Amino acid sequence: TYVEDVDDKELIEHAIRGMLDGLDPHSAYLDSEEYKEMSISTSGKFGGLGIEVQMYNGFVRVVSPIDDTPASRAGIEAGDLIVRIDEKPVKGMTLSEAVRMMRGKPGTKIDL
Repeated sequence: TYVEDVDDKELIEHAIRGMLDGLDPHSAYLDSEEYKEMSISTSGKFGGLGIEVQMYNGFVRVVSPIDDTPASRAGIEAGDLIVRIDEKPVKGMTLSEAVRMMRGKPGTKIDL
């Protein structure tokens, strides 16, 4: 018994993550949602803004725009904070959720 009730699936996933984390810096367990996200990001079948981002005080901060991409052409600069994506506040989102909202088919418009 743990301090809080934890279902068996969650326990097993954490146990697997712990075992793989100890192997080497390149091994990791991906649940079905994480696997789906990785498959999308490595398939080349999505369009992006052309920015490297990180979380900063609950907002998405641009680390660097990539030259000759929609972001650089729109004037997005390193250090810019993204506070809304298509009118939805970023505060409270995870970085993965925000990145997912910024992805789309090439040519898709987005308001930041």
